[in-house]
Amino acid sequence: MAQSPHNEAKPLLYRAPPEVRGMVSLDRDAFTQTIVIPSIRVPKGVLNKVVKSLRRAIVQRPGIPRVVQDKENGSDEDDLRLVLLDPLRVSSPSSFNEAEAEALRSFGVPQELQYYNLQLRYSNLKTEEVLEAVLPEGQEITSAFSRVGHIAHMNLRDHQMPFKNLIGQVIMDKNPGVSCVVNKTNMIDNTYRNFKMELLAGEENMVAKVKENGASYEFDFSRVYWNPRLSTEHMRMVQEVKRGDALLDVFAGVGPFAIPAARAGATVLANDLNPESHRWLQHNVKINKVAAMVRTFNLDGRAFIRGPVRQELPALLQANAGVHIVMNLPALALEFLDSFRGLLGREPSCDANLPIVYCYGFSKDDDPERDMVEKASDSLGVSLEGRCSVYFVRNVAPNKDMMCVRFAVPKEVLFSTDQTEPKEEPAPKRQKCGETTD
Repeated sequence: MAQSPHNEAKPLLYRAPPEVRGMVSLDRDAFTQTIVIPSIRVPKGVLNKVVKSLRRAIVQRPGIPRVVQDKENGSDEDDLRLVLLDPLRVSSPSSFNEAEAEALRSFGVPQELQYYNLQLRYSNLKTEEVLEAVLPEGQEITSAFSRVGHIAHMNLRDHQMPFKNLIGQVIMDKNPGVSCVVNKTNMIDNTYRNFKMELLAGEENMVAKVKENGASYEFDFSRVYWNPRLSTEHMRMVQEVKRGDALLDVFAGVGPFAIPAARAGATVLANDLNPESHRWLQHNVKINKVAAMVRTFNLDGRAFIRGPVRQELPALLQANAGVHIVMNLPALALEFLDSFRGLLGREPSCDANLPIVYCYGFSKDDDPERDMVEKASDSLGVSLEGRCSVYFVRNVAPNKDMMCVRFAVPKEVLFSTDQTEPKEEPAPKRQKCGETTD
């Protein structure tokens, strides 16, 4: 039996050997170490009851057994077993709380601690522990990633780049089902605003298969945009769409708004400028069996509004069902609102429904709700003060929020006889990688 380690076991159990510091090519064997942890001898007859009573004091490590044979006191047939304890929780017999101590007494188990030599391997360490041991001391350890099917995508900092391939391999090792790890480059600078990616580990297979809100999606993650953090927002917005309504999706991506709306019984017009997004949108419409409900377009957002939307809108507005227009490109969508000026010309003689717009945008303002209302009002050419609602979607960066402004298109905008042409398509902006959405 090992000697008491006193205080040495506390830092060792959750820390890799110091020799791995600075490693850039993963050597799993280098993480192996033997440490000494406390344990308690327990008769086999009460073993299950003791384990249950001490569940918060027992060591919890991937691949480490909670109970081992007491080799020092006999063979497999002997009556005693060792229950391995967490050294961060138990350092002496007095570490047991009142309920644990009472349970041990009732089962006739002495509170005397034994010490066990435990071999701790790479497989027993958590992701953060491996990276903390490898990267330079005092630097930020980032193990966070977003998962899209079999792909894990990260945003590595500059100081992590020398270790990027090791980090990718560790992420893949520690997350079952991940077979590809990529790092997103810092900037997006192209017409279709999709990410540039660098393969860190695994197979270079970028075609992901995901499920979200009951729908299935397939797409090439390197050529379209998909953000798993928007799942709740996709569901929240689509819940406003009722059977028989119409959804007009200006920046549809691969279909996270359009397809659930069609599945709910809405008629959908879905558009995206990116040919790859449009191709996968069509594919996802088919695999979700909603082709009868969805028409797809591969147009600029303004061309879609001034073309198919203007053509279909009069009939839709005469119906009793709701018309929902989604504009989910937060880096630019607010600038497209001027497309609604004079869209339908003269106001009809009879009452008509007004389309409801859900326009997403980014704000760095101290008052993001006011900022969104002002930007939307400027683009429409009329004030939306008191005529809209604004809500927070998510924080995308420090002091930068993604918001949504919801409003009915004012009659004086939609039915204006002013035929002033809207502004030209804004030039693609050089954006940070978190600044677009599907």
